[in-house]
Amino acid sequence: MFKHILAATDGTELSSGAVTMAAQLAHATGAKLTLVHARQQFIPLYPAWSAAYMPPLDQEEFDKAVKTASEEILAGARRLAAGERVDCSTVSIASDIPWQAIIDCAAREHCDAIVMASHGRKGVEALLLGSETYKVLTHSKLPVVVTRGIE
Repeated sequence: MFKHILAATDGTELSSGAVTMAAQLAHATGAKLTLVHARQQFIPLYPAWSAAYMPPLDQEEFDKAVKTASEEILAGARRLAAGERVDCSTVSIASDIPWQAIIDCAAREHCDAIVMASHGRKGVEALLLGSETYKVLTHSKLPVVVTRGIE
């Protein structure tokens, strides 16, 4: 069946369920498991001339804080996988396009399936916020397993 599964996590309870399912699937099939978190990339939100009105954002501090948070999210996901008796590797990627980072990571890691959670947004919220899972489903050439849950 699958030889290498990529599970995307954002640290939410729903994505933790997806990580658990991915670990169970990996355990049942003997597949390798890679956990990925696409962390926020630093993007200055104001032009340079506005520095006189606003204190500059410190990219180094931002990157350090976001990377630390990403490592914590991945450590939690690794514990979930270990609870299912599955060893895994982790990848943290800085990207302002999470769905593309997930697909690119799956290609780099030679994965043959992606597991993600659906947050189940509906109506205007779904239209405005979009869905990283939907975008992965739309653009991935790999099978995508989508887990559902209640927030």
